Amino acid sequence: MATQSPFPFLDPLLERLGKGFQPPAWMVEEVQRRLVLLLNHVLMQEPEAQARLARQSGRVVEARWRIFVVRLAATPAGLLDLAPMTAQPDLTLTLTEESPWELAQAALRGDKPPVRIAGDVQFAAEINWLVEHVRWDLEEDMSRLVGDAPAHAMGEAARRMIQALRQFIGSTPAAPPPPAP
Repeated sequence: MATQSPFPFLDPLLERLGKGFQPPAWMVEEVQRRLVLLLNHVLMQEPEAQARLARQSGRVVEARWRIFVVRLAATPAGLLDLAPMTAQPDLTLTLTEESPWELAQAALRGDKPPVRIAGDVQFAAEINWLVEHVRWDLEEDMSRLVGDAPAHAMGEAARRMIQALRQFIGSTPAAPPPPAP
């Protein structure tokens, strides 16, 4: 069931931006560094994930979506670091869905986005294990800032909102069929 963007007037703008827009190099690097910090924060909560990643030390995974590319290297500590763009990737993961709207819908449904995989099969299996088993416990992180009870209340509210969004997406009818001649 394909649904359309609620902001169809933005589609041509996003298309034009995707073709000619290139963010400044400093911005790209800063966003990538923040991504690595977040990923490492999540990995540090899972010793098994770190052990699996440590066995892949020195290997490089390249993730691509539209014009965005990031290369990450596994470290001996079982974490990730930015790899130079000149590094040859051992594994390339390309999101094949171009539409940010479709990706957001898939995420809300709990679906994995469509990915084209090229490269080392064993490394791909380890990355897949990480995707399947490692989860960010946002509620735990929030409890360190605001306490257990408020963090649990915020987490419960967020879960209800996500459930409501999932139900809404699941109940949204597809575009009506064209009238019969």
